[in-house]
Amino acid sequence: MISSGGICMREKVLFLCTANSCRSQMAEGIANHFFGDRIEPFSAGTEASFVNPRAIALLQEIGIDISGHRSKNVDEFVGEQFDYTITLCGDARDNCPLYSGGGKRLHIGFADPAKASGTEEEIMEAFRRVRDEIKDALSGYFMK
Repeated sequence: MISSGGICMREKVLFLCTANSCRSQMAEGIANHFFGDRIEPFSAGTEASFVNPRAIALLQEIGIDISGHRSKNVDEFVGEQFDYTITLCGDARDNCPLYSGGGKRLHIGFADPAKASGTEEEIMEAFRRVRDEIKDALSGYFMK
């Protein structure tokens, strides 16, 4: 946390992915739920699309509601300062090389669950796996 005249301010974190539909939305929801007292999370994509209904359902399984989220393009955040910008896929890392919003830039890559195929249960299991990987990675990083 940043201290400003004795007042603790949460660090601003921007999670970037391609479509801002799954991974970055899940990261924002998880970060807000588990670390919202320490960080102020945001998410965006190199291309805005929609919030994937499976991502919404899988976060609801662990008590997190992102049903009110909307997909945002990274351009909405131009000029804003962030303590951390975290890319969650190679495309965002490679296509936003100049965008950092200040602060530290990190890459923590995850498979895209929206590209999973198979039965509905197999697809949902891919979403669960990525959700849990994101939760574990953020816990490992923000619990330090």
